[in-house]
Amino acid sequence: MAYDVKLFKLINGEMVIGKWDAEKNIINDPAILQTVPAQQGGVQMMILPFGYPFDNDIEGEIDGKHIMFEYKNCPEDVSNKYLEAVSKLTLSSGGLGGNLSDISGLIK
Repeated sequence: MAYDVKLFKLINGEMVIGKWDAEKNIINDPAILQTVPAQQGGVQMMILPFGYPFDNDIEGEIDGKHIMFEYKNCPEDVSNKYLEAVSKLTLSSGGLGGNLSDISGLIK
């Protein structure tokens, strides 16, 4: 199954990120994208399961008829954080590099 991670605005005003399935016209594994004021005066983005606070996992689907707007671009860092949240894996942008005998920095 082929899908793209895309950013949408739903008819209820929620900003949602999810795996777009064009064949079925649905958003799979939707998550709400919220802005939160930061202490330094800017804003941070927070990814929450669409069913939060009752669902703690990012799963489910939203029918495409509820989409009001599709954003042209989804920032790569936002889509990476979404994929990390869905898969529960950490994505890395670089190779191992450095001292390969010291792997303590790779273990979290």
